[in-house]
Amino acid sequence: MLTSVESEGPHLPASEAFEQVRAREFARLDETGTAYLDYTGAALYPASLVRRDLERLCTSVFGNPHSESTASRASTEALDTARALTLRMFEADPAEYDVVFTANASGAIRILAEAFPFGSGSRLVMTADNHNSVNGLRVAACQRRAAIEYVPLNAELRALDPRPWLSRTPGPSLFAYPAQSNFSGVRHPLEWVREAQQRGYRVLLDAASFATTSPLSLSDVPADFVAISYYKLFGYPTGVGALVARREPLAQLRRRFFGGGTVQFVSVQNHLSRARLGAEAFEDGTPSFLAMPAVCDGLRWLEEIGMRAVERRVSQLTLALLDRLIGLGDRATIYGPRTLDARGGTVAFNLQDDGRTLPYEMVEMAARDRGLAIRGGCFCNPGAAEHAFGHPAQRTRTCLRGAFSIGRFRACLGGPPVGALRASVGVPTNDADLDRLTAFAVALT
Repeated sequence: MLTSVESEGPHLPASEAFEQVRAREFARLDETGTAYLDYTGAALYPASLVRRDLERLCTSVFGNPHSESTASRASTEALDTARALTLRMFEADPAEYDVVFTANASGAIRILAEAFPFGSGSRLVMTADNHNSVNGLRVAACQRRAAIEYVPLNAELRALDPRPWLSRTPGPSLFAYPAQSNFSGVRHPLEWVREAQQRGYRVLLDAASFATTSPLSLSDVPADFVAISYYKLFGYPTGVGALVARREPLAQLRRRFFGGGTVQFVSVQNHLSRARLGAEAFEDGTPSFLAMPAVCDGLRWLEEIGMRAVERRVSQLTLALLDRLIGLGDRATIYGPRTLDARGGTVAFNLQDDGRTLPYEMVEMAARDRGLAIRGGCFCNPGAAEHAFGHPAQRTRTCLRGAFSIGRFRACLGGPPVGALRASVGVPTNDADLDRLTAFAVALT
């Protein structure tokens, strides 16, 4: 039986309640001596989730949901339940929203890249702070002669007000941005969704980082498309994501391919086919049906813990992490906000030794040897990285010519960092994990 952290509020301090969750569900962290601080990369699965899935797989029979046997109907029921629980998590009206299951958030965004009706009168507007999966939209937009614009960032890595870039156009247009940056933890205003829609844009909200530790209500923030990965929410199973989409704009997408399960019929001799309606028109082949019962369990687990309790806990931990890094003085450089103002539990930084920035890959390797799990690089977010490190555009272009390696790129730029370290907190994180990171940084610098 899961214990709601929310319900413990009047009787037990939140920190103690979360310590109990850690002891019950994530004991392997202390047993293996691991300080895991890469929750933006992937959440850790609660032990009860995999135990329950193992028992179910060993005692139940699930078949291909495209059949009508009892085993197949069990899979169909799990798929339907996972859709319903996903919509409930995001407070999305089932009459207005549908859920397309994908391999991950990148797979969800790829659907838009392939099917959004860009044309010569269209615009694709993106913030410079975006995951590469969102940046990839520009390939399809460019091929279909849409105009492409990037909204620049300020010194705190916050995107500027996008309204000057959201000019009205006659063609179908798309505005895409992250609710929370996977690089800096910056939270861009959710109000931008309605503002862009009022200017005639469809809106893709990348919620892969934001939704891991904060509630998101699509009743309040009616984004047209929302991309998520379930493993970032509760760790297990991997290989499953979703595009949560409003039914009206979903029906306006135009696919250039069909596969098994996405069509009502195909006639080879007549060269005819008709797509299914709604989400199933975008789910090629057999869905990951054995994963769906575990997805349901994970969503229920988060529901029991309480997303608002998770958000409060992560805010406390993020403040503690920032305080520790700021306390290192000139031995650490933080990229992005140094306060909790409109930011989540992801902090990008570099370490310095005698004024020299330590190569991120060297620090990441040293951390690994000490049981610290942090991330190094630009985190598939080149726009935020280039701005944070001050890479001159022309020099960067020159340095990217020819064979690429981190070492060659660093030598060519001749000064600024080419990557950073990223620490991110989640449900199991405690102060001891943050203390280990601080002690490691002090010892290294």
